[in-house]
Amino acid sequence: MSMKIISWNVNGIRAFYKKGQFDWLVSQNADIFCLQETKAHPDQLGEEIRNPAEYTSFFDWSKERKGYSGTAIYVKSEILNKSKIHKFTSGLGVKEFDQEGRQVNLIIDDTAYISCYFPNGGGPVARQLYKQGYYDAFLAYLKKLEKKGVKNIIFCGDLNVAHEEIDIARPKENEKQVGFLPEERMWIDEVIDAGFVDTFREAHSKKITYSWWDQKTRARDRNIGWRIDYFFVSKNLKNKIKKAEIFDEVLGSDHAPIFLEI
Repeated sequence: MSMKIISWNVNGIRAFYKKGQFDWLVSQNADIFCLQETKAHPDQLGEEIRNPAEYTSFFDWSKERKGYSGTAIYVKSEILNKSKIHKFTSGLGVKEFDQEGRQVNLIIDDTAYISCYFPNGGGPVARQLYKQGYYDAFLAYLKKLEKKGVKNIIFCGDLNVAHEEIDIARPKENEKQVGFLPEERMWIDEVIDAGFVDTFREAHSKKITYSWWDQKTRARDRNIGWRIDYFFVSKNLKNKIKKAEIFDEVLGSDHAPIFLEI
């Protein structure tokens, strides 16, 4: 039996809901959907967002700054009911990195599902250093899960980095821009070397599709974009990838939803 999962940086779940896109997302009938940049505490959300029919939701939110960051996972309740065990946690277990609500972790039986929203790294130099530290802590977290006996890991979300030149519309012009810096791109190499598979690139080795466009410059109208949203899976799941897509024509955010069937 396959699992269908959608991930989407919604750029504010309350505004996203008002646009009708949350209803669209629920109507897709995915087994799991993961959200990033929700920009809300669960108490600020209506029942129709917190508990849509047939789903159970799990949230992480910014502890220090309201209306900022935030992540969520929605999973069909019947999947949880049929599971032998399921466990929810938030963050990386590192206080420095767990104040901004950037990660929801849900273990169902032998599989970990992670919705993550990585720091942008722009602005003061300290934020880029924070981003690099977050990268290192995240990879350490994945390795810790494996040591604990979690056989399968699926993590998705806005990683705020385009990996290769094929993943960005103007690679030469952005060589020194945050989100395409050599050290950021090298971290994706580390993730792959650690045994994780970029599902979209596995399914489409040469396809050019973007998942984010700058709103200020109306870059989406010209498709001047970046692929910074990903589904990564453990290498042992590589042969189980049925479909990996970016729904770049679906509107509602400055990001497109991404899809995995496994």
